[in-house]
Amino acid sequence: MINRKIILGLFITCFLGACSSPTAMLGPAYTFSSTGNIYQTGFTYSSNEMITKYTGKTPIENIKKITEKKEKNIMKAALESKDFYDFVESNIKKTRKIVNFQE
Repeated sequence: MINRKIILGLFITCFLGACSSPTAMLGPAYTFSSTGNIYQTGFTYSSNEMITKYTGKTPIENIKKITEKKEKNIMKAALESKDFYDFVESNIKKTRKIVNFQE
């Protein structure tokens, strides 16, 4: 009887082993082994699956995308700022006054 269960278990594992990624249960398995709480384990696994189906990315990929440091072009930001515009405008006015007095 035990041999039949083992053989059946191995048979099912061989055919259904590719249905989910092997690491999909790694996080919840660690949670269960460390806390012993089956409800927390189930919630962790199901929330990860829902996030993956909704966004198309794993939760880790989503976190990487959010925390990815975006480089800003400092020169472009400075040239488009209101302060820079006011500075240039005031210098143009000063220059026009100087040029008009010299004529």
